[in-house]
Amino acid sequence: MKKTRLVLTIMTLLAGNINAGTQEQQIIDTVSTIFTAASTDDTAKFDSVIAPDFYIFDGGVRFKGDTIMAFIKAQHAAGKRYEWNVTEPDVHIRGDTAWIAYVNKGSIGDASGTTKQNWLESAFLEKQGGEWKIVFVHSTRVAPTPKENHDK
Repeated sequence: MKKTRLVLTIMTLLAGNINAGTQEQQIIDTVSTIFTAASTDDTAKFDSVIAPDFYIFDGGVRFKGDTIMAFIKAQHAAGKRYEWNVTEPDVHIRGDTAWIAYVNKGSIGDASGTTKQNWLESAFLEKQGGEWKIVFVHSTRVAPTPKENHDK
């Protein structure tokens, strides 16, 4: 009896750790999806990973999902190109809520060239209908150092 109980306990602990790793990756993938959607002006994809009451603080402005996508589309129409990447993710899960802090390493480009750019960002997510949804994002642009600020 004792061996069986010990084996079941170990299996349960291992399964919990595997699930936590899977959940962390799902959160990272969810945040990455907003960047993929925004870079291709795919509003439906963007909407698929945000909560109905989603908003973002970016550049000192509060945007809802539809207004940030309209802003990005306008930037694309004006010739701006963006690259965004989730790096150095730090994920914390508590039941059906989670938060992630990460460094968004990318670039901003237009006809005059491309400049490397980093943002320090965090997001709050809720599990809704069995899927992680982004409720809130905060983004702070980090000024590039002279060495980082050059054409690729």
